Amino acid sequence: MTTAERQEQTPTRARLGSWPTPLEPAPRLSAALGLDPDDLWIKHDDLSGLGGGGNKVRKLEWTAGTALARGADVLVTTGAAQSNHARLTAAAGAKLGVDVVLVLTGSPEPLGNIALDALLGATVHWCGDVTEDGLAARAEGVASDLAADGRSPVLIPFGGSSSVGAIGYRDAGTELLGQDPSVGRVVVAVGSGGTMAGLVVALGAERVLGVDTGAMADPAPAVARMASELSGRRLDAQDLLIDRSLLGPGYGSVTDEVLEALQLAARTEGVVLDPTYTARAMAGLIRAARSGEIRAGSRTVFWHTGGLPGLLGHRDALDRIMGTTTP
Repeated sequence: MTTAERQEQTPTRARLGSWPTPLEPAPRLSAALGLDPDDLWIKHDDLSGLGGGGNKVRKLEWTAGTALARGADVLVTTGAAQSNHARLTAAAGAKLGVDVVLVLTGSPEPLGNIALDALLGATVHWCGDVTEDGLAARAEGVASDLAADGRSPVLIPFGGSSSVGAIGYRDAGTELLGQDPSVGRVVVAVGSGGTMAGLVVALGAERVLGVDTGAMADPAPAVARMASELSGRRLDAQDLLIDRSLLGPGYGSVTDEVLEALQLAARTEGVVLDPTYTARAMAGLIRAARSGEIRAGSRTVFWHTGGLPGLLGHRDALDRIMGTTTP
């Protein structure tokens, strides 16, 4: 292998976020769940700095950084209409001085992340209702067209999730242990899987409870694959703790449990979640506390992966919030 080939395969980091993110106690939420006041803490990756914050910043430091090291002058990625990853890829491109092309499902509506994509200068290709494979094929086609026009595109994977992107969350897990070595359980939303994969490598599969949000048909094999590639040790999907019971009608749906989680976090701690990812993860934490899976006397960390703009672009969630009565 030549030096150039080794450099192309070596992950390269671009500094995009503000680290470490805060780790803060949530005593009123903890008490509301029947836990001791010091049991529940929140790791605030919603305060990661770039483009409205969120977990994708840690992944993009490595995926976008590696793309630039390969000579990219345009980043291409995919997602749903209100994709947090798409918004933060647009922000990363703006900060790094490269163009960004987003290939998204659905249709344009100037709310939430879609409005921020435009503000940040991204070009958007709308694909309507397509399958995961269909979306990937459209992105490949966009990248091929750009290359034919003399550009140097690099595809950033769906959700920023790959063994390279997961480096950001392996390092985040180490960051958390530096802040609090006594962590017993971490609860996190699982979308494309890279965040959970990195945390599993750093903390061990037994300490990470992922709550499936329905972004993929089944995230467990993807999480296991990325964690295995990153750690160099085989991890089986059945070794993972993933709660798939909160999907409701499907991705992005606002169930009663999701609405309760949104309200409870907001009204006990002043913490705003999003209906697609973090509120579903909080609903999983609430269920685990009420079932006794999470018990008083053990330190639990809720990993806030951001997504506030998604709340502001989710009409069903906003309608349900506005239709509720404040206690």
